[in-house]
Amino acid sequence: MNIVLVTDSCCDLPYQYTTENNITVLPLTVHLKDKEIRDELGKENKYQEFYDLILGGEMPTTSQINAYTFKEEFEKQIKAGNEVIYIGFSAVLSGCVNSARIAKEELSEELGDIPITVIDSKSASLGVGLLVYYANEFIKQGKTREFITDWVESNKLKVNHWFTVEDLNHLHRGGRLSKTAATIGTILSLKPIMIVSDEGKLVPVAKAKGRKKSLNILLEKIKENITNPQDQVVFISHGGCEEELQGIISELRNELKVKDVIINPIGAAIGSHAGPGTVAVMFLGEKR
Repeated sequence: MNIVLVTDSCCDLPYQYTTENNITVLPLTVHLKDKEIRDELGKENKYQEFYDLILGGEMPTTSQINAYTFKEEFEKQIKAGNEVIYIGFSAVLSGCVNSARIAKEELSEELGDIPITVIDSKSASLGVGLLVYYANEFIKQGKTREFITDWVESNKLKVNHWFTVEDLNHLHRGGRLSKTAATIGTILSLKPIMIVSDEGKLVPVAKAKGRKKSLNILLEKIKENITNPQDQVVFISHGGCEEELQGIISELRNELKVKDVIINPIGAAIGSHAGPGTVAVMFLGEKR
């Protein structure tokens, strides 16, 4: 049997990478200006157009993937003779993993024992993408579904996520920050530093004075916490601000000598909540 990787668009992986590696990406839906946009990793709806609309004052909302969509995809893969590993966006941030579990249970009742694994990554954005990346590398090496599942489950709480956002007012509009906190933070040029916890929640842990300092902290956290950098791929996702990140990328390649850096915009699903100017770095450490 072939192993097929399935994930959701919150993985924020480059579209070309997923197509070249036959990774199935199910899209979340974003509602914007009375339109429904399928978050397809920038395939049809270009990232910058999306962020320009947000900068213009639009406030998108998102819808999770329903159980029917998962069931349809899982059934197609099983009937084609494939095994399936679904690695999904943190279950405390979205209902996608729960929908996938419901779909698996329904198929099991209809078809009996089926080779489908559903994994709550407890991760976000390219933190999910990191796990999908390594799972794909193991598939190339001929590893079994059981081996890959064990590795992902054993290592997912080693995936470090460090985020910062540019616009506190966007967090306020999305209901994630009070108007007072957003106003004071903007006046003082305070930028929150956030992590994804072991439970898969987005948690603020510090504040930085100014944009440059916030980006420097992200780089410091990579240096402090990464294990065996020469063997690692560091993942960076951003809200339409790649030009600001060249210094970080240069240090990762030249000072830390990491194996590779994968950088990609944050898609519409997560970008709807994080906003333009968000920067997130993901890598493996001893723990989160």
